[in-house]
Amino acid sequence: MTTSESDRERAQALRDFLHHHAHRYYVLDAPELPDAEYDKLFRELQELEARHPDLLVPDSPTQRVGGKALEGFEKVRHKVAMLSIRTETDIEASGARNFDTRVRRELGLAAGDPPVEYVAELKFDGLAINLRYEHGVLVQAATRGDGEIGEDVTQNIRTIGQVPLRLPADVPPVLEVRGEVYMRRDDFEHMNELQREKIARGAKNEKTFVNPRNAAAGAVRQLDPSITRQRPLSFFAYGWGEVEGGPAFGTHIEMLLALRAWGLPVSDRIEVARGADDLVAYHQAVGRERDQLPFDIDGVVYKVNSLALQKQLGFVTREPRWAVAHKFPAQEQVTTVEAIDIQVGRTGKLTPVAKLAPVFVGGVTVTNATLHNEQEAQRKDVRVGDTVIVRRAGDVIPEVVAVVPAKRRHDSQVFTMPAHCPVCGALAVREEGEADHRCTGGLFCGAQRKQAILHFAQRRAMDVEGLGEKLVDQVVEAGVVKTLPDLYRLGLANLVALERMGEKSAQNLLAGLHKSKATTLPRFLYALGIRHVGEATAKDLARHFGQLDAIMDASIEQLLQVPDVGPVVAESIHTFFRQPHNREVIEQLRACGVHWEEGEPAAQAPQPLAGKTVVLTGTLPSMSRDEAKELLEAAGAKVAGSVSRKTDYVVAGAEAGSKLDKARELGVAVLDEDGLRALLGNG
Repeated sequence: MTTSESDRERAQALRDFLHHHAHRYYVLDAPELPDAEYDKLFRELQELEARHPDLLVPDSPTQRVGGKALEGFEKVRHKVAMLSIRTETDIEASGARNFDTRVRRELGLAAGDPPVEYVAELKFDGLAINLRYEHGVLVQAATRGDGEIGEDVTQNIRTIGQVPLRLPADVPPVLEVRGEVYMRRDDFEHMNELQREKIARGAKNEKTFVNPRNAAAGAVRQLDPSITRQRPLSFFAYGWGEVEGGPAFGTHIEMLLALRAWGLPVSDRIEVARGADDLVAYHQAVGRERDQLPFDIDGVVYKVNSLALQKQLGFVTREPRWAVAHKFPAQEQVTTVEAIDIQVGRTGKLTPVAKLAPVFVGGVTVTNATLHNEQEAQRKDVRVGDTVIVRRAGDVIPEVVAVVPAKRRHDSQVFTMPAHCPVCGALAVREEGEADHRCTGGLFCGAQRKQAILHFAQRRAMDVEGLGEKLVDQVVEAGVVKTLPDLYRLGLANLVALERMGEKSAQNLLAGLHKSKATTLPRFLYALGIRHVGEATAKDLARHFGQLDAIMDASIEQLLQVPDVGPVVAESIHTFFRQPHNREVIEQLRACGVHWEEGEPAAQAPQPLAGKTVVLTGTLPSMSRDEAKELLEAAGAKVAGSVSRKTDYVVAGAEAGSKLDKARELGVAVLDEDGLRALLGNG
């Protein structure tokens, strides 16, 4: 076939590109694109050279395994070359069947001959290592390098607890063990959390790691073994190189079991498979469990089990004919950021989301990836127009794990969160010590509408009987309720028009809404859903100020005078009432007839139990737990949930449990309902 000029130019471009990225990956340990992208271009060059043999040159990446040894390490020539294996990227059953067909053809087997026996293993996503043992003692550890010459990383490998420094006396005099150094996912996450803490404290030259594979590779290539020792590395053995003496083995599985018996860690997910069907079943089973494994894998490996058949099959160029790696869908891919949008959650949390050029990753086409919050987006420095690495594992929400700086546009802009909610226009704030920005228009914001209504209607707030989650979904999605006051504007015609809503149910809901209009100031305050304002804080505010208008107009300094209200809570209350939208909703609720009794500020109201702590337990004869709690709090007492030495009284009713026992043990005064009434009556 004639080679065109365009084919020559494409081959040269591919060689240049692959050389560049192999150097960054193997030598600099600073990869710019995922393995899947590299593999795809590598296969394209292989296919081009296969069609046009005159394009094959000695320095083509297809004629070597990887990069050169780092200058900082001594070079090691492998006694037995550490060659890579062919990759089968078809994620369906045909990937395994293609391999079995090739093996049977090479062995000259007919359709009626017995199935070939294989060993099926996990394909670990780490760094390949050769461990050399002489007379049972670890004397050298080397990276793969270019397959012929690697890097001496013995001192670093010695820091890995899973790598034995000495093997039993019955091992061969010379034994080279091949395996993978990797990092568990939980270890990786913990290490990155520590890195983030260092960065937050202002440490220089610190960074988080993109993924466990790169973190493990970087740790092994540290020139200072003390740094490697700080990295949580693990090891699995899966093969061997030079072996002198020792027992003779006939199969691959026998050798692996021997390695395990000699004290080397060998994965328990190794299986013997007979024929293509067993290989397919193994690939599918591991694929289902992939995301639950404690470490990353990017596929499985099939090897002919018989060592005699392995020898008969031999090698082709850089790959053994008797083994193949069957990949899973890549969990990382390269794409570009087309925009950064802001999503507003049901609780008002603002989340930046990268809108991506569609990319197939983790088995699905991904167009969105979370950036979590402003701090995370700026830490990764993700910008519109960037080329990024996107990761998706299982059902995990896709995320941007790294930017490729070399491909950044010169006019890109640093991302910042908007000052206002993109849905309702209310102020967006980030509280001190918090990572997330939140919309402050909780009563008005369309994104928070359902959550605001459900909170408003709950029993401890406005107590609207008959207004549950399903009905809230219906009235909001039908467009008949857009803000809280719309609840009190509902009519019978609105409700009976809803699906599965009869006239009787509609009348009951209207009656419940009418009844809820008469409430208390603490309940109304709690119903507003102000961040950090729970029932207790709502009661404290109502007691201290007496009137809603006084709370709405209070300064932060005035709010700080309320018991148990600190700077964060005071700022949240103050910000909430500064929003015109929220004030408008409150005024409309008043106009709809929502009312409560307003009292005197706390300075003029008696607080006979101020400073006292009371615990309620059991069932009282004539008042509910909530009624007792309200009476106690109105008298200034703090109602706690557990008994301690700081407890002043325990009020015990029928079937009082362990709290009563604890009170007696500590000598805390125990009261019945009559005792409670007497306490409330005389302070």
